[in-house]
Order: sequence, then structure tokens, then C-alpha cells
Amino acid sequence: MPLVAKLDELGTGAWMALTILGFVFWWPMGLALLAFTFWSGRMSCWNGRGMSRWQAKMERMRDRMDRGGGDWFGAPGSGNRAFDEYRAETIRRLEDEQREFKDFLERLRMAKDKAEFDQFMAERRGRSSADVHQPQQG
Repeated sequence: MPLVAKLDELGTGAWMALTILGFVFWWPMGLALLAFTFWSGRMSCWNGRGMSRWQAKMERMRDRMDRGGGDWFGAPGSGNRAFDEYRAETIRRLEDEQREFKDFLERLRMAKDKAEFDQFMAERRGRSSADVHQPQQG
């Protein structure tokens, strides 16, 4: 019986043990065995069985969302579609108001910065024109 078939018969643990021994004795062999076990699908987490579990969870979540069982933010659905739509609209409205308020604050900060800059430039112009008209001491 070939070595690969014998290790497949023994399972993933045998492949892992062989890979560790490969690293212990000669690191390139361990690296080659590690690459072989992953790309050949001999590790159970990579052969599709592990992914089907996640896919099933995603399907359950999609079904729950389609039935009105909640939203993506974890808020559970009430079971009453009219109320859920009202709540969603209220949340959208509040988010719009929050965005408008942030824009207002940004404009306010910009106006304050501009006023401070204009004041600085006016003082600078006044100072530089006074320096030009004063005779040099010396």
C-alpha cells in the first residue's frame, strides 16, 4: 500500500504528525508536506465540510431577515411589519438629522477657522506696513 493511501486511511492526525516530523528533521520537507496537505484538500477544514457549516449559518440568517426577524444591527423584529417599517423610517430620519448636524458643525468650524485666519492676516498686514514706515534704528 502506498504511503499516501496509508496516511489517508489513518486520517488528518497522521498527516499533521508527518508534517511536524518533516519540520523537525529538515524544514523544507516540512514546508512541502504542509503545502501538500492544504492544497490537496487533506486537511478537513479546507475540504469543503468546514465551509458548508458557515454557508448553512448564512442561509439561516438570510431566512430570518426575510421573515422580518430582525435587522443587520441585531435589533430583533417585532413581528409587526407596520411597526418594523415605522422603526426603520425613524432610524433613517434620525441618521439624516445626525448627518445634517455633522455638516452644520463642519461649516461652523470652517467659518471660525476662516475668521481666525482673516484676523491673523489683518494683524500681519498692519504690522508689516508699520514696520515699513518706521526708520531703522542704528
